Amino acid sequence: MKTSLLVFKFILLNFLLTSIYQPAIAQLNREEKSQIPNISDINLAETKAELLTQSPSEGGNNQESSEKDADIDLDVIGEKDIVPESTPVYVIEKEEIQKQGANNVADVLKRTPGFAINDAGYAADIHTGTYYRGQSINQSTFLINGRPLGSNVNTYHGGTDLNGIPVESIERIELSSGASNILYGSGFGGVVNIITKEGSLKPKLNSAVEFGSLNFNNQQFSYSGAANSVKYSFGFERNFIDNRYKVPQASINRGADGYLFNADTAASSYYGNIAFDLNSRNSLNLDVGKISSRRGLIYFGFPLQKDRLDHDGLNLGLSWKAKLGTGDNSNLTTTIGYTQDYFSTYGPTVSGGREFYRTGILDTQIFSARIDHELKTAPTNKLRWGLDFKNTNLGSEVESTVPSRISLNQDENRNLSNTALFAVNTWDISKQLQIDLGLRQSFDSQFSSYLNPSVGLRYGVTPKVAFRGSWTGGQRNPGLDQLYTYDTVHGWLQNPDLKPETGSSWTAGIDLNLSKNFTGQFTYFGSSLDNRLGILRGKWQNIGLVDTNGLEAALQLKISPAWKTFFNYTYTDAQIKTGVEKGLQLGMIPYSVAQAGIGYEKNGWQANLFATYYSGGRRAFFLNPGDKNTDFSPSFFNLDLSTRVPVSRNLGLTFHLDNILGEKYERVNRTYSPGLTFRVGLSSSL
Repeated sequence: MKTSLLVFKFILLNFLLTSIYQPAIAQLNREEKSQIPNISDINLAETKAELLTQSPSEGGNNQESSEKDADIDLDVIGEKDIVPESTPVYVIEKEEIQKQGANNVADVLKRTPGFAINDAGYAADIHTGTYYRGQSINQSTFLINGRPLGSNVNTYHGGTDLNGIPVESIERIELSSGASNILYGSGFGGVVNIITKEGSLKPKLNSAVEFGSLNFNNQQFSYSGAANSVKYSFGFERNFIDNRYKVPQASINRGADGYLFNADTAASSYYGNIAFDLNSRNSLNLDVGKISSRRGLIYFGFPLQKDRLDHDGLNLGLSWKAKLGTGDNSNLTTTIGYTQDYFSTYGPTVSGGREFYRTGILDTQIFSARIDHELKTAPTNKLRWGLDFKNTNLGSEVESTVPSRISLNQDENRNLSNTALFAVNTWDISKQLQIDLGLRQSFDSQFSSYLNPSVGLRYGVTPKVAFRGSWTGGQRNPGLDQLYTYDTVHGWLQNPDLKPETGSSWTAGIDLNLSKNFTGQFTYFGSSLDNRLGILRGKWQNIGLVDTNGLEAALQLKISPAWKTFFNYTYTDAQIKTGVEKGLQLGMIPYSVAQAGIGYEKNGWQANLFATYYSGGRRAFFLNPGDKNTDFSPSFFNLDLSTRVPVSRNLGLTFHLDNILGEKYERVNRTYSPGLTFRVGLSSSL
């Protein structure tokens, strides 16, 4: 009741802003033209992942470029998230996604600085993890159009499955940290915001088909258009791969015939949005996404695993954007959302020479609401503040016919709510120096109230060089499943006495714009995380302190209008500071990950060559006989090629070669690549 009253008061307060701030904002509009430029006007290196793409001014389809410019007034979903300069936003545009030949979000992020993604690509073992700056996937926040995407479940193969999010609906992906952790409550990693496609003033029809090795097939379709002040877009994507390929003797899930077993995956997605331009100051947007996947599971610790996983997700959102006053200095965004995340794991198990059956179901439903107000209180001061509300309901079902587990069968229904007030204020102290301070006050029905602060700065030494830094406090609460649901598949016991993970994270970096064609970014990152959650003696527990330190480097070079190249490197030292594994690197996190690429694009022709290096991760879980928990999987290097050949103005032939060197390398914990594979397809745009 108190939470509902707080939400009501906050909504009422935001509506009052329309009349309270309007005179002051109008005055600011008249004054700001005479003011000196702030730090955002200084020509510093942009943090954008347009690594191998060609800008409209450099060639390509001029008609599409003009149309994109004409869409700006009706652009509802596609506005870039506004964060302080101390928090650079790394943007991966849809053109870059297409050039990579990515099939899902995991494929996209694996070439992004800071990420170490073990569970991407062929026969991905979803247990081996996605890590950003040493933090697991649930220690970062994943959003879709600014709304929660994940459900913070951790058992029954739950969690945010990046392999199950196709790319056809994506306009771009934004990655940030620092102050973004205060704005969205992400804890210790970063914030990944997936922005979906919007409608267009001119009707567009895109379609693609692709076939390849291991019975891979993919179909994509999308259509967008506009009618008067309404824009709309809808589409679908589906794909299948059987992942039946020969693997070495040491591989997990290796059948008697030497082939990988039970690794097939089928996924489909549907999306749509409609945007209403109510007037020049107000707009509404409704978007919906539906994802379904059916896959077999492979474990790095069990031979011939036969478990299956059904995952269904639904995400609905309605947002209203309003420009308060008469200028552009006060922008209010109100969003409500609904998310359902359904995981069902089922399969046989052998005990005492007999075969039994067990299943686990997690059904999470989330209702969220957000009020986000951006206010320019003075020519050199910006305030972004608002309220987040999230109510989470988890229904779980545990059933096993294994005699020793029957007593643990259960049906649970748990509910929690979390309300947070957030504010980040940004001051332009001078034309070169910017400072930001942030606070996030959370009220949680399970873990009471807690406050997380942040501070950041950016100093532009010259138009070509800028220094930046940030520090953020964080807290990540255990999932409802960790607290209350027995995992009968893995045999993990729940623990209602779990404590939240607490700590802080920080960055320090330099941005370089050495020339018009050469930019660089270097970032030191670190974190200290106490009460980290993990499995100890078959039960969820707080396992201690982990300190992480690392370095990111990102370089981009435009060789000529048709040729571009990039290089990314991430070093991560995630050291366990307490407990029986004190001094060891966190399991499955490689020390070094490097990516490089060179791309060519002219007159519709494209060719992009990507190189990847992994130093190997520690084998920390489900060890084979003779293995030690200090062993690391071997390092590996591979090359991927992506090309497009224009057949006509609107039709192109695509061809991808993955792992050109053909090495069946071990990705991590006995999961092996299939060697050389190919994909070929047709894409059209009308």
